[in-house]
Amino acid sequence: MQTSSQAVDAVLRGRPRDYVPLYDSPWGDTLRKWVLQGMPADDKGNAVDPIEHFGFDLAGCGGWWEWVAKRGQDQVLEETDEWKVVRNGNGAALKWWKNKSGTPEHIDFHMTTREVWEKEYRPHLLGFDPSRVNVQGARDALARWRAKGKWTYYGHMFIWEGMRASMGDVTMYTSLIEDPGWIHDFARVHTDLWKAAFKLLIEEAGRPDGVWIYEDLGYRDRLFCAPDVLRELIFPYYAEVVEFLHGYDLPVVLHSCGFQAPMIPLAIAAGFDGLNPMEVKAGNDIFAYAETYGDRIAFFGGFDARILESGDRPRIRREVERFIRGLKARNARFVFGSDHSLSTDIAYDAFRYALDVYREERLY
Repeated sequence: MQTSSQAVDAVLRGRPRDYVPLYDSPWGDTLRKWVLQGMPADDKGNAVDPIEHFGFDLAGCGGWWEWVAKRGQDQVLEETDEWKVVRNGNGAALKWWKNKSGTPEHIDFHMTTREVWEKEYRPHLLGFDPSRVNVQGARDALARWRAKGKWTYYGHMFIWEGMRASMGDVTMYTSLIEDPGWIHDFARVHTDLWKAAFKLLIEEAGRPDGVWIYEDLGYRDRLFCAPDVLRELIFPYYAEVVEFLHGYDLPVVLHSCGFQAPMIPLAIAAGFDGLNPMEVKAGNDIFAYAETYGDRIAFFGGFDARILESGDRPRIRREVERFIRGLKARNARFVFGSDHSLSTDIAYDAFRYALDVYREERLY
C-alpha cells in the first residue's frame, strides 16, 4: 500500500494509485463541538490532531508569512468581549470574532488610491526581509509530518485575497477597470515577495511535497469578475509563481471558493496541478469537470458538505458511494473531501460514518 505522500503525489502526477486519498478541514468551533460529542481530547481538553485522528493524507507545514507592508503595526480600534476591530499593516480595519471561527467583516480601508499605495505601503514591500518567514516552524512541521508519511505542503493566499484585504472590494473592483496599471504593480510587487519567501522556505526549511495557493475567485454561479480580466491582470502572475515552484518539482494546488467553471481553463493554462474545493452550492459540478478536464488537473474535495450536515446515514452512504464510484468511472484523479470545510452543523458521528463508507470504497 502506498504511503499518504506517495498516493497524493500519484494523484497529482497522473500515476497509478492504490487508493483514493483523504483530506478535509474542520473548523476550530467544529472540533470543540466534536469533543463534546466524543472526539478524543488532549490534557487541556482540546481536540486531538484531526490529521492523525481521521487519517487525513495531507498536512500543512507552513508558509503563511507576514505579508502586510507595515509589520508589527496592528492597531486595536474597538474591542468587546466578543469581537475586536483591528487596523492592520496595510491600513485595513477588520472586525474579528474573538471566540469563534469566521471571516472578518470589512469596516474601513485606507489604501483606496494608487498614490496611497505608492507612498505609504509599496516601499515597505521592496527588498525581501527573511524575518517575515517562520523558517524554523516550517522545518519542525515538515520533519513531524514527513516522519508520519503524510503529503506535506506549504501554503498562502496571494494577489486576489491580498488586494481584497488591503484595498477593500469596492476599490479593488473599480481599479480592475479604471486603473489596471495599479493592479499590475500590486501583483508584481507581491509576486516578487512570494517567490522570495517560497525560495527561503524551500531552501532553508526543506522541500515539501507541494504547495497550495488560496484565492477565492468566485461566489454563487459567478466569478467575481470576467474571465478576461483574470486572464489579463491576475493569472499571468499565478503562472509565474507556478512555474517557479515547478522549478523545484513541486505540484501546486489552487484553492478557490465559489463558482469555478469559467476559471478552470485559466488555472490549467497557468500550470496548476490541482483544484479545490468545487463547492456544489456555488454551482460546481465535479462530474462535469472530471469529464472535461480530468486528464489535465486533479480534484481535491467536491463532496457536498450539506449531505454530511443532514446526518441522514442512508443518504450519506448513498452519496459517498455515488461520488467515489462516479469519479472513478470518469478516470478522475481525486482526493476525497468536502466541498469547502466541515461546519458546526456536522455531527462527529455523521462525519465518522462518512469516512467508514469512504474506506469501503477507497481502494482501486
